Amino acid sequence: MNISTPLNEAAVRKLKVGDAVEITGVVFTGRDAVHKYLAKGGELPAGVSLTGGIIYHCGPVVIKDDAGNWKVTAAGPTTSIREEPYQGDIIKKFGVRAVIGKGGMADRTLAACREAGAVYLHAIGGAAQVLAEHITKVRNVYFLEKFGSPEAIWELDVVNFPAVVTMDANGNSLHTEVFERSQAELAKRL
Repeated sequence: MNISTPLNEAAVRKLKVGDAVEITGVVFTGRDAVHKYLAKGGELPAGVSLTGGIIYHCGPVVIKDDAGNWKVTAAGPTTSIREEPYQGDIIKKFGVRAVIGKGGMADRTLAACREAGAVYLHAIGGAAQVLAEHITKVRNVYFLEKFGSPEAIWELDVVNFPAVVTMDANGNSLHTEVFERSQAELAKRL
């Protein structure tokens, strides 16, 4: 299923756990430093809006080409659970409609997704170069001096960026389902 940014709530609420999506539009990276900064009252840079947007838990590998333009050479997801203390509040405060990462998130984020109409999308770990091929342009970078390259906010144009819905806006979580099934199987064997 193809989705484009900015995302609206009605379209996001139609997405279900297990849906494969391809994203076209603008994606903003954000990792630990940015999440903590925003959660503690920090402001987004002037002109940046996350309303209807997507945050990608990623510290891309970025170089400058001969013309001085940024180019992403690797863009794999980082482990999302580190953002659990902040993610729900950021979804609600900034109008975020999707978060991309790996490994899933927990109850606070799931509750925020249900309340605000957002989803968690799983990107394939270990495919950083393949995912970078879907990034067509670096629009801008924010907080580069403040946080350094991996922790900066990179504003990226993406085309057909692949991901899978693993937490939906209706309170369903593939991560919870897998955990519960695993626990049940383990109990049978003990």
